[in-house]
Amino acid sequence: MKTTGIMICGAGIVGLTIARELVSRGYKDILIIDKEPEIARHASGRNSGVLHAGIYYAPGSLRAVSCLSGNFKMKEYCREKGLPLLETGKVIVARNESEIPTLLELYDRATANGAKVEIIDEKRLAAIEPNAKTTSKALFSHYTAVVNPRAVMQSLYDDLIESGKVSFMLGTRFITTDGSNTITTDKGKISCGMFINCAGSYSDQVARPFGFGEGYRLIPFKGIYKKLKKEKAHIIKGSIYPVPNLKNPFLGIHFTRSASGDVYLGPTAIPAFGRENYGILSGLDTEAFEIMVRDAILFFKNKKFRSVTFEEPRKYFFKYFFNDAKKLVKELSPEDLESSTKVGIRPQLVDLKRNELVMDFLVKNDTKSVHILNAISPAFTSSMYFAEMIAENYIH
Repeated sequence: MKTTGIMICGAGIVGLTIARELVSRGYKDILIIDKEPEIARHASGRNSGVLHAGIYYAPGSLRAVSCLSGNFKMKEYCREKGLPLLETGKVIVARNESEIPTLLELYDRATANGAKVEIIDEKRLAAIEPNAKTTSKALFSHYTAVVNPRAVMQSLYDDLIESGKVSFMLGTRFITTDGSNTITTDKGKISCGMFINCAGSYSDQVARPFGFGEGYRLIPFKGIYKKLKKEKAHIIKGSIYPVPNLKNPFLGIHFTRSASGDVYLGPTAIPAFGRENYGILSGLDTEAFEIMVRDAILFFKNKKFRSVTFEEPRKYFFKYFFNDAKKLVKELSPEDLESSTKVGIRPQLVDLKRNELVMDFLVKNDTKSVHILNAISPAFTSSMYFAEMIAENYIH
């Protein structure tokens, strides 16, 4: 039977940055498994690449604590490796007067979290982002940046291989554990000293054989995008976001200039019926009915989820998607947009006892295993600092 000191399940951003941190601390025998034939097949390779700056998150939460430090570390890594990095900042605009109090609350949260932000007027907004539209005030975030997620992931993978201390078994699916850290996979059994669950949208399923995650389920939300046509990409300089509903974990449709120069609009947050339900029917599996039932329960018992369910599915229709985007800018016509193949699934953890969306990262552990159960946004941004936290507090 194959043995390893540390096994990491999941070759996404959390798994790779934890492995990188462990190598830096002298660990040598690390094995990363993933059911896919390549790294970053799901959320880590499909996100917008925005490095957030700690604006949205409640001070003191894991998301708040890790976001800004993670932002700085990821930027430093990209500079060191010569990876694409756009440091354009971003603006958050108010669509009407009723959003001004939330805009000011975002300023307070950001300041408490150490972010460099300014409340700006319409004249200053026009200088930073000429096409952005707001109601009297906007928020400018200096530290927000954009990277190429796939370039970052490939660089991390190359670093880990080069270290000689990390090996990968891609195309290897976790099945179960016997309770003594013998892991059964579809490629045979593997014994490990420590198991780290970084399985993303499947992390709740992976946690259960270890005795964790019983009171939680991950439900998937689908993010679809549109693009500005090449000849129209110049109308967006950086990123334009709306004032979000802070009671929900989603930020609304926004404009983002990617590291390649393309400008994307999105994503939506449409309830999906499979953890890999990227198309209309593709990715539906035997779990679809269970997810539908869970969504139905949340719909009736959770006001926040109900509002998302009413609002988001309409954005499948171009008219609603466009109208949402148009509120953020002075000039935009339907002809400026084109379809995009970019689509992602965002898993969101639900506390089954309370029928509430879990709004922070959640880590559960014992002496032989660690389970990252809710690696929601800004997990990509936070990852390098979050990996330090995991290594420092959970790996002994």
